[in-house]
Amino acid sequence: MAMTIVFWILLFGVFYSYFGYGILLLFCVRIKRLFAEKKNTAFPTFDDASLPSVTFFVAAYNEERWIDDKIKNSLALNYPKDKIHFFFVTDGSTDATPDRIRVYQKTSNSQPHTEGGAKIELFHQPQRLGKIAAVERVMPYVKTPIVIYSDANTDLNPDAIRNIVRHYNDASVGAVAGEKRVQMSGEASGAGEGFYWKYESLLKKWDSELYSVVGAAGELFSLRTELFFPVEKDTLIEDFVMTLRVAQKGYRVVYEPEAYAVEGHSADVKEELKRKIRISAGGLQAIWRLRDLLNPFKHGILTFQYLSHRVLRWTLSPIALPIIFIVNIFLAQESGLYQALLICQIFFYAMSLLGWVFEQYKVKVKLFYVPYYFSMMNYAVYRGFFRLISGRQSVVWEKSKRA
Repeated sequence: MAMTIVFWILLFGVFYSYFGYGILLLFCVRIKRLFAEKKNTAFPTFDDASLPSVTFFVAAYNEERWIDDKIKNSLALNYPKDKIHFFFVTDGSTDATPDRIRVYQKTSNSQPHTEGGAKIELFHQPQRLGKIAAVERVMPYVKTPIVIYSDANTDLNPDAIRNIVRHYNDASVGAVAGEKRVQMSGEASGAGEGFYWKYESLLKKWDSELYSVVGAAGELFSLRTELFFPVEKDTLIEDFVMTLRVAQKGYRVVYEPEAYAVEGHSADVKEELKRKIRISAGGLQAIWRLRDLLNPFKHGILTFQYLSHRVLRWTLSPIALPIIFIVNIFLAQESGLYQALLICQIFFYAMSLLGWVFEQYKVKVKLFYVPYYFSMMNYAVYRGFFRLISGRQSVVWEKSKRA
């Protein structure tokens, strides 16, 4: 009886953390729509004179492969050039990234705003202390009311900034999360990562509609500059912590799917695993540092969203999966139901193993890539945990190669 109870509780916990929360979230959103007042959801029309000034902030480390494309994409954004300031921070870069930016910096300085030029500023120091240290070093130079962060290896849609700043007309909004889009491919890394982010984007959309997004992705997000406060120097996923600290202060973090950043998928599953281990270590670190958010009497619905969407995936799910499998072996001796469930589990993990084998030999069978990616994500939590407690996960992390 004890094993039966443990089995079903853990199985429900895993199901809830990945799918049940999405079902419940959609139900809550639809209930809210029934009772909410009808609102005009059309995009407000701004003339250029009414748009706020923004700082577009890119922290780049050894990004010479991407930086020219990033700058060209940034300069092509549909926003008044006299109201956007481009900050590129290249601390610790040892390649040609700072030199490439200087070329555009000289050009921008020779073109006044009245001629359609945009102001580009480069901040560089030889020491590499991590992304959050670079951000905090340069933030005192930001004088605009809104700051927008973006990664160097992403391209934004032309109206991304306009679609972000429109949300700041609402005084309750403290941050805006853009959408991360991963270029799909037939590789395991691309198929798994692309599917994962499509599902995550859907959950973020519903999270935002219900109350608040639970953390933003660093590819594209923004803050009210006045709400920026330094985080701990060893923070591993600073974008997640920065935006949740804003929510912790009582502001909403809203989601804007029409402001999106596109990037290539990880070069292979090995590179994606490297990234997932760092994120898992950072997620576990964040759970401890943001433990105040687990108080429902203080944070209400935000606690429900944070616990359901993030905490359970980084804690209960990876612990529960091996226990469920082992307990199922014993229970399979009792009834046909548990035998069928055990067969399903064996079949699922066999598909994961085949996905790994096919990845090694570059055989493209997408059917096996999703279970493979799911298993890899949960395995990464264990690796991330041991890296975190051993102190081996440095804030100065090794970049994952992108396709």
